[in-house]
Amino acid sequence: MASIWHTKPDLQYINQYILSGTIDSHLGISMTEVGDDFLSATMPADARTFQPSGIIHGGANVVLAETLGSTAGYHVIDRDFQQCRGQDISATHLRPVYEGVVTGTTRPIHLGRSSHVWEIQLRNSAGKLTCVARLILAIIEKNKNKVCG
Repeated sequence: MASIWHTKPDLQYINQYILSGTIDSHLGISMTEVGDDFLSATMPADARTFQPSGIIHGGANVVLAETLGSTAGYHVIDRDFQQCRGQDISATHLRPVYEGVVTGTTRPIHLGRSSHVWEIQLRNSAGKLTCVARLILAIIEKNKNKVCG
């Protein structure tokens, strides 16, 4: 299989410089693996990511999913000429996570000129599927996104 990356993600650089000081670093999200057609990250199941009942908050799942899909999309496009922006995300929560680590993996469903569709699967420490998300990214030309006013 050919690689989907225009620029292959550098996990160390992303973790140290891109995610630093963002919601991702507050939640403990860390990029962990890159393959020819996927990107993976982890997020701890702890007080930073729990809802009051002691399970992973659905919003934390969505942050992990959007971070994965957006980061992947950013590395597929030609950043000299394009930008990507989250346009829509949906998540289906399948089982609660009480402890351990959530691992997310994203793969493209569609890589078009004006949009990308990414599927993100989240799994618990036992490898069981806990959430499936779908992210749609708008792919726009640089300097073509001026705000009307």
